[in-house]
Amino acid sequence: MSSLVKFVQDEFVVRKDFPKFGAGDTITVYYEIREGEKVRTQFFRGVVLQRKGSGSSETFTIRKMSGTIGVERIFPVNLPALQKVEVNKRGKVRRARIFYFRGLTGKKARIKEVRR
Repeated sequence: MSSLVKFVQDEFVVRKDFPKFGAGDTITVYYEIREGEKVRTQFFRGVVLQRKGSGSSETFTIRKMSGTIGVERIFPVNLPALQKVEVNKRGKVRRARIFYFRGLTGKKARIKEVRR
């Protein structure tokens, strides 16, 4: 049964081409918001905490600071409202999921940038 689901996902779900990014990278996600008949584009810029899943059910979690409060948002990769993803900085971290980042403040919360 799972092979049938995987086949349908691979064949019929349209795959969007986004740049490669991982945990520790700072990215900007542009997505559409519909308010009644109006459609506007909003962006969410933050640090990627994790990428989870595979195929069409893959998601990624982004965390940003809004004042002194941390805001996290989970985006499915195949969300129709996603317009584009920009990678602002590449970060050097040793883990695939950096949940410890939630508890860090001040200089400890910096992620070393990788120049390419």
